[in-house]
Amino acid sequence: MDGKKLEYKGEEALKEVEYLTSNAPQCQENILKEILKRNGSTEYLKKYLEGSSYDILAFKNHVPVITYADIRPYIQRIANGEDSSLLSGHTITEMLCSSGTSAGEPKLMPSIAEDLDRRTFLYNLIIPIINQYVPGLDEGKAMYLYFAKAEMSTPSGLPARPVLTSYYKSKHFKCRSRDPFNDFTSPDQAILCTNSDQSMYCQLLSGLVHRHKVLRLGAVFASAFLRAISFLERNWINLCDDIRTGQLSSSITDSGCRSAMSDILKSPDPQLADEIKMICSKKLWKGILCQLWPKAKYIEAVVTGSMAQYIPALELYSAGKLPLVCTMYASSESYFGVNLKPLSDPAEVTYTLLPNMAYFEFIPLGDNGLMSMDEEEEVPKDKPVDLAHVRVGCYYELVVTTFAGLNRYRIGDVVQVTGFHNQSPQLRFICRRNVVLSIDNDKTNEEDLHNSVTLAKKLLEPDNALLVEYTSYADTSSVPGHYVLFWEIQHHATTNGGTNPLDAQLLEDCCMVVEEALDYVYRRCRTYDKSVGPLEIRVVEPGTFEALMDHFLKNGASINQYKTPRCIKSSSALELLDSKVEAYFFSPRSPTWIP
Repeated sequence: MDGKKLEYKGEEALKEVEYLTSNAPQCQENILKEILKRNGSTEYLKKYLEGSSYDILAFKNHVPVITYADIRPYIQRIANGEDSSLLSGHTITEMLCSSGTSAGEPKLMPSIAEDLDRRTFLYNLIIPIINQYVPGLDEGKAMYLYFAKAEMSTPSGLPARPVLTSYYKSKHFKCRSRDPFNDFTSPDQAILCTNSDQSMYCQLLSGLVHRHKVLRLGAVFASAFLRAISFLERNWINLCDDIRTGQLSSSITDSGCRSAMSDILKSPDPQLADEIKMICSKKLWKGILCQLWPKAKYIEAVVTGSMAQYIPALELYSAGKLPLVCTMYASSESYFGVNLKPLSDPAEVTYTLLPNMAYFEFIPLGDNGLMSMDEEEEVPKDKPVDLAHVRVGCYYELVVTTFAGLNRYRIGDVVQVTGFHNQSPQLRFICRRNVVLSIDNDKTNEEDLHNSVTLAKKLLEPDNALLVEYTSYADTSSVPGHYVLFWEIQHHATTNGGTNPLDAQLLEDCCMVVEEALDYVYRRCRTYDKSVGPLEIRVVEPGTFEALMDHFLKNGASINQYKTPRCIKSSSALELLDSKVEAYFFSPRSPTWIP
């Protein structure tokens, strides 16, 4: 990638977006030609293209569409010390770790040095886009809560780390301070601290010290931002003490954090401590974000897909006054695109594909997205279509080919094409491809589960209760097996200061609403075939899903990339959840089913 394009700012950055999207098909063709030129002689591609010209037609006729299981042996060989030329014509400099919460264990993705340039190019587009709608962002600070993960090494010595940790440790991130739009409250040392609690403490403390200068709030995922609010609820007294005395708590032992915070806690500030104490000591935290950071203009975090679950909680803590902004669509495998209308409602967020990130293909899933293909199902080589031939309204599974050596790799994301910006498609993220629940012939995916839970949780609202988080698993320990949902419910105080206890009838009704909202096959299995038992909701004690997050973090997940798994596959995680159950509720009858 042309290095000077990393410097695009403001109007120049917006012009570059227009140029790329106006020439998307040609850009994509050039990208694939360049990838084949560089990687055509690799062991992987030679296996399929030997004797063929390394052109686009040969690539599509001979190279298979693959999953991680197909490419994993090559990645593992490079991790063990074999040459990068197994997959890439450029040196593989690191392995990027996926979160592991979707697939059960982290995946390793090869990355080359110039991948950082592509990611930085995309990051540099974000502020010019947002600044069209929210001007003046260079006049204050951003309280973004970012977290680095401790690095591991492959047997050959390659760094193995999450994609965001890679970026935070790069020169591109360190040089961001030259840009007035990138004035963060969090010092780099706090972001790079691998002790998540100490990092969180120092970042929140920095944000509180600068509370009257903060214009933007955010984290990568909504789940991480809500974890910060929960952390603040438990630690605000200690944070106020630090501000009052001008001394950092002795519980912070990381030397980098202590050094950085000495420049922020320069002197005692009892007045600021009293302001924060007055706000945080209130029983109701509705609107707490606007009270603590009164100049904040929006919250930036991913709230699409499975993160949509957190929208009600974010709206509660901001009293609905702060827009929720999703800026970009990315993964460990590749970065994909940007949201050109950042203030759009979360339910309407679309991402415009940037055709210079990688080569993109799309596996058609029909007009309703129900034809989602299993990971094990082989995809015919001629089935994926290129960017220029997707149809508005249709659903697809995303496939990428990268410079680092992923060839026709199934990302696992189901997207819907909502339109085009110039010649580049705009995508709505729907869900991960994998089926999350199945007992018999029923196949319930992430979106179906989310939609059914969204309908059911509305029954809680009249009782001043909020579904904080949920997950599920298919219990086959008895016959017939049945779906189990773990729900953590937060009770809010009523006008008289008390809370309304949830009764069995209400939770049974929730079970029924979930079942009625699931698809035809599930309802047939429940009602006619009797091959699936009554759906169960297990209500867990407060703090359970934070404990679940801690469990995954201790096992290698990153706060930045953590997403609550919508189906539990880990026996230890399931054991943790079961240990927190306070009550059990079942559907009292079968759902409606008409042959």
